[in-house]
Amino acid sequence: MKIVCYGVRPIEEPYFEKLNKYDFDLKLVTEFLTDDNVDEAKGMDAILIRGNCAASAKNLKIFAEDYGIKYVFTRSVGYNHIDLKAAKELGIQIARVPNYSPYAVAELAMTLGMQLFRHTSIATTDSAAGNFKVTPNLFSKEIHSSTVGIIGAGKIGTAEARLYSGMGTKVLASDSHPSKQAAEYVEFEPLDDVLAKSDIVSVHIPYFPGENENFIDVDFLKKMKKSAILVNTARGEIADTKAIVEAVKNGEIAGYAGDVTVDEKDIMGHQFDSVDDIPNADVRDLVKLYPKVLLTPHMGSFTEPALEDMISISFENFHETFTTGTNKNVLEYEG
Repeated sequence: MKIVCYGVRPIEEPYFEKLNKYDFDLKLVTEFLTDDNVDEAKGMDAILIRGNCAASAKNLKIFAEDYGIKYVFTRSVGYNHIDLKAAKELGIQIARVPNYSPYAVAELAMTLGMQLFRHTSIATTDSAAGNFKVTPNLFSKEIHSSTVGIIGAGKIGTAEARLYSGMGTKVLASDSHPSKQAAEYVEFEPLDDVLAKSDIVSVHIPYFPGENENFIDVDFLKKMKKSAILVNTARGEIADTKAIVEAVKNGEIAGYAGDVTVDEKDIMGHQFDSVDDIPNADVRDLVKLYPKVLLTPHMGSFTEPALEDMISISFENFHETFTTGTNKNVLEYEG
C-alpha cells in the first residue's frame, strides 16, 4: 500500500522507516498539506497528515474524486484541521491517534510555567545583555509551597499534576469528568476556585469548534491572582489573545506562556524576518511582551516517545483498515 505522509520533518524520517513494520510504500513530504501540494497524493492509496494540514472539503474532494483515495488519517489527537462532514459525504475514512506520551506536552507546560514562575526568562535576557544584577523583579515564591491549577485533568493534565506533586506542590484541578487516576495527584474544585487559588494555571482542554472558542476570556483572567502565571499548551482557539495581551500589559496576571496560537497555519512552521511580519496582529502584540510572555512553536509533542507513539499507532490504524476495512480509531461525523 502506498501512503503519502505530509508534514514529516527531516529529523522524523528515520523513525518512519524504522517503525514501518508492515512495509508500506511511504512517500514522505516535508511540507504540511496545502492547496498547493495536493498533487503529492496522486497515485497513492492513503494519506497521513498532522495538525495544521489543510484537510479541507476542497482538498478531500480532490483526493476522493480525482485520485480515488478513501483513507485520510491524522497522526494527531486533535482533528479540527479535517472537514469531517465533507469526508463523510465523499466516503473518506478518517482516523486519528487518540493519545501519545502525555509527558511530552506535560513536561513542556511545566517547563514554561516554571520559567515564568522563577523569572528565568527575564534573568537570562538580562544576562545575555551583560546585566548580572539581581533585580527586584526576579524575587520569587517557591513551587513546593505554592499551588498549581490544572484545567482539564485528562491524561496530559494528570501527567503534569504528577510532575508538580512530585515537587511537593499542592495541585488543584477543574474537570467536568473527574477521574480516579487524576484524584491521586489533585484536589478537584470548581473552576472559579481553582483560578482564585492557583499561582500557576495550566490549561489542557480540547478545542470544540463552535463551542469553546475564547474559553480563556476577560472574565477568566480577572478571576486569577495578579501574581499568577497562565500556561496554554492546548489550542490557540480556546484563548482570547487580545484579552491575554491586555491582562499582561495591565498587570492582571504576571505572565503567559503558550505552545499554541490562533491562525497557526499562517504562523507555526514559518520564519519571519521581523515580529512585525507575523500575520495576526494580536499574536504580534503577544510576542512583543517577551519575556513576560513565552511562546514556543507548537513543539509539545516533539519528543522521541511521542513521535514513536504517533507513527506506530498510525501504522496500526492503516494495517487494521487495510485488512478489515476499519479500525478502532476511526472518526465519525456527528452533525
